[in-house]
Amino acid sequence: MKFIQKTFIVGLTLGMFSCSDDLLDKEPVSSFSAQGFYRTSSDAQAGIYGIYDAAQSTFSLNFSLWGEGRADAVSTNQSGDPFLLQQNSLNPIMNAVRWNNLYETISRANYAIKYIPAVFEEETEFGQQLVAQARALRALSYFYAVRIWGDVPLIVEPFESIEQDIFIPRTDKEAVLDQIEADLLFASENCRASYGGERDRILITQGGAEALLVQFYMWRKDYPKAISSAEKVMSNSLYTLVSINDWSRIFTQGYSNESIFEVGYNEVQTNSLRVLYALGSDSNFFPSQIFRDSFEEGDLRQGLIYDVTEAQPRKIWKFFGEGFSDESPEPSSNNIVLIRLADIILLKAEAHARLGETEEALSLLNRIRNRAGLASLDDSQATGLYGDVESAIAHERLIELSFEGHRWFDLIRTGKAIEVMGPINGLSDEANLVWPIHQDALNRNPSLVQNPFYQ
Repeated sequence: MKFIQKTFIVGLTLGMFSCSDDLLDKEPVSSFSAQGFYRTSSDAQAGIYGIYDAAQSTFSLNFSLWGEGRADAVSTNQSGDPFLLQQNSLNPIMNAVRWNNLYETISRANYAIKYIPAVFEEETEFGQQLVAQARALRALSYFYAVRIWGDVPLIVEPFESIEQDIFIPRTDKEAVLDQIEADLLFASENCRASYGGERDRILITQGGAEALLVQFYMWRKDYPKAISSAEKVMSNSLYTLVSINDWSRIFTQGYSNESIFEVGYNEVQTNSLRVLYALGSDSNFFPSQIFRDSFEEGDLRQGLIYDVTEAQPRKIWKFFGEGFSDESPEPSSNNIVLIRLADIILLKAEAHARLGETEEALSLLNRIRNRAGLASLDDSQATGLYGDVESAIAHERLIELSFEGHRWFDLIRTGKAIEVMGPINGLSDEANLVWPIHQDALNRNPSLVQNPFYQ
């Protein structure tokens, strides 16, 4: 498998860090043995940048395929993976079910976690914060893996010897989740509170680690801990909700005060946002009829997300700006915003609702509604419109976080995937909620067993 390797491979270009002169001073690293590479603090920094570099490749396309492709907010005219995802016709040879990039990121993190401490003669704050970033990025990768495939191989040591077992079986997902929590708790304690300027959005800060913990605890249904972590994020002076006038700039320009963690790109290191959303009838996805019909009248976000004048809009211009019409297939240099404050506020609202704390839940929900020009809801109004307060929050997440890679995971986390997707594509079996393991991984590792639904 790609993640099993004797040599630590880092195709490292530091363009994603163009906002920071000290980062640009680092030389790209092409191929090296970890034992020989980690000698100085600059080497340790370069190793960390290599993990972010791997994350760029991981999320360039997959943030949408994994988070939106199987859900109800998108439709497609494409063949291949977008069509298979929408039709719930997943198979073990489609590209979207490859986990290679995730395990490449994990592999690089494992080397950094092992070798960075030895660079420093004693435990230093700088060394700890570098390891903390590596552990946060490893946790982020495993969090995607376990939400997509369920049980996955848990690898926390670098592969350095032919005596090591290279055929790692799948690990129970709860053990993987335990490791994710341990990594994120370490990161929340040891990442820097701030790196300064734009780096606070493209490197994982303490606030970023806490925000990941909110998502993690909501997945595990540990609502008190989710609320506790969310409070730390919401009290962090780095993060504020932007006005509706600046809402589009969260995505079109990046580095907004609302952003908590973005995967950084530029003209050299690009992503697939145009292919995903901007090529009109040739894009991977466009807004579904269900999604377009879900807006309340007067929602100021609707015209910022797609062209409301078209009977059948074929572009999602949320990431490129209202009126965007350039259908060039060229790669995009926009950052991809993985976590932002509105997400955390709505998760906290949901946690309060699930604990029966309706007043607090509605207060948080209404902060996001009011920004969008919508009136506040009380308990009876939320129930009348959406069935209950939790469903009103879920609806708000559908609109506010549309096409950002959250919808499928929200449907799984809340137990609504079959209810919502069954009438659309026939999803009916709980075993079908996880994805198939790619055939290439099965061929390379005889210890792996395919998920039962796809056997």
